[in-house]
Amino acid sequence: MAGNIFGNLFRLSTFGESHGEAVGGVVDGMLPGLAIDIDFIQSELNRRRPGQSRITTPRDEKDRVRLLSGVFEGRSTGTPIGFVVENENQHSADYDNIRKIYRPSHADYTYDTKYGLRDHRGGGRSSARETIARVVGGALAKIMLKEYGISITAFTKQIGTVVLDTPYTALNLSKTEENIVRCPDAAVAEKMIALIDDVRNHKDSIGGVITCVIRGVPAGLGDPCFDKLQATLAHAMLSINAVKGFEYGSGFAGSSMRGSTHNDIFYIDDNEEVRTRTNFSGGIQGGISNGEDIYFNVAFKPTATILMEQPTINTDHQEVSTIVKGRHDPCVVPRAVPIVEAMAAMTIADALLVQRSINQRG
Repeated sequence: MAGNIFGNLFRLSTFGESHGEAVGGVVDGMLPGLAIDIDFIQSELNRRRPGQSRITTPRDEKDRVRLLSGVFEGRSTGTPIGFVVENENQHSADYDNIRKIYRPSHADYTYDTKYGLRDHRGGGRSSARETIARVVGGALAKIMLKEYGISITAFTKQIGTVVLDTPYTALNLSKTEENIVRCPDAAVAEKMIALIDDVRNHKDSIGGVITCVIRGVPAGLGDPCFDKLQATLAHAMLSINAVKGFEYGSGFAGSSMRGSTHNDIFYIDDNEEVRTRTNFSGGIQGGISNGEDIYFNVAFKPTATILMEQPTINTDHQEVSTIVKGRHDPCVVPRAVPIVEAMAAMTIADALLVQRSINQRG
């Protein structure tokens, strides 16, 4: 199976399945000498883990990370950092009834077609449990980016038809973790939670949108043509389970604007720095960061697993019906917030190391 490695110089390789022994990975490219805060890494995993609130799956996993290499006396050595998170609360028997059934909108059929077999227990490698490794890799990337004054914050912008319309610049993003849906506006958060409760009570699911803001990125990261910074961010986001769309800066709304309004006018600020008066570009121009905030939206589909009977087919291509058992999120968005941050962090960390190598050669 290809496609298990992300990044160029800051690289994450992952392994593991939803109902296997463990999920883990190896991070290459971590700069040496950085203080590795294991409590911070664990706190990032706690934001992603199941069972954290009534609007998430009740699967009870503590997701305790264990670092295996690359850290000595609390600091990174510059060698590969290996890690593992053991699975402790699998209910594999919940999936026996779908061993030969293709669940609607899951990867069952496509995995069967590509590999000739599949792990039906929770989706195996296609399960979102694989994102555990991404969150650990992202936490390590955040530790490195902090040294450069770069911060990454994501939040829930939309659940179904409930939308937070306030621009991120007018929000207090420090309030994001103050509610279970991870929306920095408490009043909007309550409406989002109520909607998730309603779809869960009807054995259904709902999707939404996450906004991510990256601050402190210096000008000059990213490459022209095929490796534009927005393209690598899009690649990162679209690799996350359940993601259906990505837009940065003005996004699709920019298509209805005129150039005279959309153009970001340059000026020199009081610190003699080059700035733009607006930021419809989303901090990226020509595929290269310009020093302004990078911001983007990521759209998530409704969770494919719903607890109501649905028609489908089986491995013998017979029409059947199925009711999926198990423990599932009625909405993946709240738990996906730290995953979006993690993928953004690794993307920027990789771009930073690439630019650092160019500067050193120069």
